[in-house]
Amino acid sequence: MSERIDNEAAFVLHSRPWRETSLIVDVISRHHGRQGLVARGARRQTSGLKARLIPFQPLALSWFGKGQLRTLHAAEWQGGGLMLRGHALMCGFYLNELLLRLLPEGDAHETLFDLYVHTLDALNHREDVEPVLRRFELDLLSELGYAQPLGHLAEGGDLEPQRRYGYRIGEGVAPLARDGMGQTGGYLGKTLLDLARGDLSDPATLAEGKLLMRGLLAHYLGDKPLATRQLLIDLQKL
Repeated sequence: MSERIDNEAAFVLHSRPWRETSLIVDVISRHHGRQGLVARGARRQTSGLKARLIPFQPLALSWFGKGQLRTLHAAEWQGGGLMLRGHALMCGFYLNELLLRLLPEGDAHETLFDLYVHTLDALNHREDVEPVLRRFELDLLSELGYAQPLGHLAEGGDLEPQRRYGYRIGEGVAPLARDGMGQTGGYLGKTLLDLARGDLSDPATLAEGKLLMRGLLAHYLGDKPLATRQLLIDLQKL
């Protein structure tokens, strides 16, 4: 049965040409998750759709159809759009690529939608964007059920702030063996506790948190690296 959705809050994540005059638009919507929509005729000069179907602008979208690719019926700008520039703009595209790669199509994640809006606003107003990105990565993996709790051991028990711990994918935090040379590798207990609280004010926490998130994201993204992350690394910004 064909479904019709009207005036759904959404943001464009990515668009690409389709056939001669149309676009395929990937969006994140508040109540219907990630959707792929066909914007028929959007590339015609007489169409007003293309100017509205750009990233980081709050939209009310209406679509209909069934299957994986629905047909976009209307797109109305909701005002208050963000003017991301420079490095913040690249970080916004990084968020979009993460969502495209990790968010299952059609799964509603209202909390994640609100986090995305909040993160875009933070990128628009903060010069130091790295804590903003780390917090979004943590929240994204947690919301999708990929990340295990960081504030305690996987088998139960509290973390010691000055001890180092490992992190096992799918299990969580585990102690590292002690030896006569002391502990090496892993993550400081304070780092994991800070991340669990969302406190990224300590530069040491931010540095180790970046390493942890890179490892987690690499696991869940698979063999194909993120194009935007590599670009930001090349610019020595991420």
